[in-house]
Amino acid sequence: MQLPTQVLADAVGADATRPAITFYDDSPEAAGERIEISRRVLATWVAKAANALQESFDAQPGTVVLVDLPSPHWRLVYWALAAWSVGATLTVDAHEGADVLVTTDPDSSLADDCDEVVAVALPALARGFGAELRSGVMDEAGELAGFADDFAPWDEAEADDTALVHHGERLSYAELLEQLPAVPPGARALVTTTDPGLTVRQVLQVLAADGSVVLVRGSSGGPEDRLSAEGVTHRCPGSLGDGTAG
Repeated sequence: MQLPTQVLADAVGADATRPAITFYDDSPEAAGERIEISRRVLATWVAKAANALQESFDAQPGTVVLVDLPSPHWRLVYWALAAWSVGATLTVDAHEGADVLVTTDPDSSLADDCDEVVAVALPALARGFGAELRSGVMDEAGELAGFADDFAPWDEAEADDTALVHHGERLSYAELLEQLPAVPPGARALVTTTDPGLTVRQVLQVLAADGSVVLVRGSSGGPEDRLSAEGVTHRCPGSLGDGTAG
């Protein structure tokens, strides 16, 4: 069994400069945004977010982290990997009693049930949340940069610890990469599903196959010439042309 942290470390070790994620935002509020994140840069974002969870919120195995972010989105990916880096349980279901909530809406009813809240601004160049936050809410855009680029966990998850709560089901760390359709080695994979639990598992699977992902939010991939230019060679379930419903 490979823990998610090992999957990412192996990907960085194989080729740190290779793209890990290329993200397009075709949603009405952010149409046209494109960013590309190398494996090394993704690892840095994950480390900073994991340090924030561990140092600010004492997150560790047994902690429940609810990530309420759009799918697919590059910020969803690194917060999921950060939760797994500290050995926590990631939930993408509305989960009462979560210890930490990572969200674009820190005033939602979900925040009432969480002890700690991280407010996330989605634009890539955001330097602050953009609205006044109540006391105790972490402004990710303003504070995450202050955390270290490297991460060492206080404790690590065991194979049978719960890694993901998704559609009411619980997946252990050992099961994260199980029962997913195969991804060809080195694939450049399109991911467009709006299911956040599936998104993070697919990204992890592609990285484990020494590949990279093209995430597209707000459409089923966009024009074919875009996908051709990005070198897409594989479409994960839920993506345009894969033969399944999104």
